[in-house]
Amino acid sequence: MAEHPNATLARRAYELFSNGDVEAFLALLADDVIWHVPGRCPLSGDYKGREAALGYVTSIDELSGGTYRISEVHDVVANDDHVVGLHHSVATRPGKSYDHNETVIFHIRDGRITEVWEIYADLYEIDEFWS
Repeated sequence: MAEHPNATLARRAYELFSNGDVEAFLALLADDVIWHVPGRCPLSGDYKGREAALGYVTSIDELSGGTYRISEVHDVVANDDHVVGLHHSVATRPGKSYDHNETVIFHIRDGRITEVWEIYADLYEIDEFWS
């Protein structure tokens, strides 16, 4: 059975992000994408549009000193409108380490990611790490 095209799109997004190909990654996003980051840390908020998404990705890199990475994609499940990605991420900051499971929900329209919702197993840990 062939993989759903939206799962293939999400796996491609994971690959490009993991390889640091930000330009190609951003090309998978709709112009009016909205990226939701929960919590109360400096990264929390809603990022509206590709440029804002670029700012978010750049902030992750800057705050982690380039150490943030998706160490493993556990699973990608998709239908015609949504994709759920389960992955593990790691990063370090001075005096802090990050080793966490994450869930990302992608909304897909016309072959582009239109909305992203990040969900964390321990939001308090996320807030502490990025603050």
